[in-house]
Amino acid sequence: MQATTSVQQETLRQRLPVIVAILLAACVILIVRMILFQAPQDPRVAAYVEQTRNANYGTSRREIAARGTIYDRNGQPLAVNTLQYRIGISPNLVSDPNRTIAQLTAILQLDPLNVRNIVYSDNPWELVATNVIPEKWRQVDQAELGGVNAEPIPLRYYPQGALTGQVIGFVGGDRDDFRGYEGIEAYYQDILAGQTREQQVSYIPFDVPQDDERLLRGSDIVLTLDRDIQFLAETELLNALQQYDAASGTIIVMNPRNGDILAMVNAPTYDPNNYQAVDDPRLFQNPAVSIPYEPGSVFKVMTVAAGLEQGVITPLWTYNDTGTLNVGGREIRNWDRQAYGVVDVEQILVNSLNIGAATIAVEQLGMDRFYGTMARFGFGQRTGVDLQGEAPGTLKIPNIDPTWSPSDLGANSYGQGVAVTPLQMLSAFNAIANGGLMMQPRIVQQVVAADGTITNIEPSATIRVLSGETSRIVTDMMVTVVENGLDEEARIPGYTVAGKTGTAEIPLPTGQYDPNFSIVTFIGFLPADDPQLSILIKLDRPRNGYYASQTAAPTFARLAERLVLMLEIPTDDVRYALAAEGGAIINIDR
Repeated sequence: MQATTSVQQETLRQRLPVIVAILLAACVILIVRMILFQAPQDPRVAAYVEQTRNANYGTSRREIAARGTIYDRNGQPLAVNTLQYRIGISPNLVSDPNRTIAQLTAILQLDPLNVRNIVYSDNPWELVATNVIPEKWRQVDQAELGGVNAEPIPLRYYPQGALTGQVIGFVGGDRDDFRGYEGIEAYYQDILAGQTREQQVSYIPFDVPQDDERLLRGSDIVLTLDRDIQFLAETELLNALQQYDAASGTIIVMNPRNGDILAMVNAPTYDPNNYQAVDDPRLFQNPAVSIPYEPGSVFKVMTVAAGLEQGVITPLWTYNDTGTLNVGGREIRNWDRQAYGVVDVEQILVNSLNIGAATIAVEQLGMDRFYGTMARFGFGQRTGVDLQGEAPGTLKIPNIDPTWSPSDLGANSYGQGVAVTPLQMLSAFNAIANGGLMMQPRIVQQVVAADGTITNIEPSATIRVLSGETSRIVTDMMVTVVENGLDEEARIPGYTVAGKTGTAEIPLPTGQYDPNFSIVTFIGFLPADDPQLSILIKLDRPRNGYYASQTAAPTFARLAERLVLMLEIPTDDVRYALAAEGGAIINIDR
């Protein structure tokens, strides 16, 4: 018996340290857990605990202040705010289930069985309807149904629809990602967007939120666009696409003196009020700034201007046009495959001679002066216009671009092998119209903050590309092009127009050019001696007329004739008579 007791005591003595160690470890763990419980929690854990704790009492909702309104230059709204509602039910707070089911079913046109299942649900809150218009929610609210509540969802509405779709862009996303996409809405997202905050919304009746601080709405924006000019430009573009059976097109109207974009339209386009229905996301792009193309012969104006500005040619300079010119192993011919003999500079533009432009670029300018001047005109780089998605275009530079070859110099001189956006091309012409001074294109002229503070975005010059004398000489040559050249369809009775067409072949993936289709452009400004308007017309793949002189030039004339009446631009005779009496129209606010 004594031996047995000794064995038990010995066993207990051996196990006691282990038991004590386990108890001490447990104590240490408990103490550590108590310390950690008092320490700051992981934010994710804290958020989860709070969400779980409050699940039966309320929810967190992101509250968004009103987005800024977008106006045209005359105060016409182009983008405004509206609301829809998400309607939900707190089943445990419904006092009259049958009446609630009947009223919601009738007002919101819902399935009675679904509403009944929600009303009798055990969940603290159930969504019953989304995208409810304000009038419908007002009816529900007036029915005074206990336990039924609504959450406002901000939406954007565009009164002009597709008229300004690709310029303005659209606002999309739900309450947690409500932001601008494309165009003005995206570029000025931070300015247009109002303040946001997380708001706790209680399911308990009469539980009033403590935070009553008002959120600041977004700033309003006033554009340089004129809605009426935009409408005229769109009308003429759609008519031209139908008349010439073209696939697409672009028209831009600007004030060359200050860089204001008065109209910018593309077709096809989309309605930002129904952007969800767009199947091809490429429609969201604004081709006027986002899709470069080879401009063709309008580029010859830049080549001639560069030669005159660099002093390597004069207006009296001539060359012998033999009908062919070999540049870097590439044979260049004129558009009509004809030889013109001895030709002066003006006739290069009047007859749109490829060989003449290439001769100036290759034999007179050389690659450094040619590409240097083209870079000053802004080709191969973004204009910096305040629109989302602007592309820089393509201008190969010798010794920098490994794909450049000597033949490119000849092709680039008449607008092939170089890619520009329509806005780049029109901005370059504006520099000539503005006496050689390049103006920064702008589409926003004013920002109005929520507190009423007004910030004016003033016109600004970027660089002097040409001298005033060179600009005058080139302008006179472009007037001759319209008056006596291939582009006579662009003439407007009573007004002197300076302009130039371009008919560009379309490059294929194989490196060749499509022989069946073209991209046609006409760019002109008027009155030539005191430019008030500059207009670019671009039509893609017209089937009824291959050349720009047959399609883009007459489209320019039709639009310009309507614009001079709308803007009350006097004819040349009236202006000259006014000038003789000491008056001028340059300072008239349009």
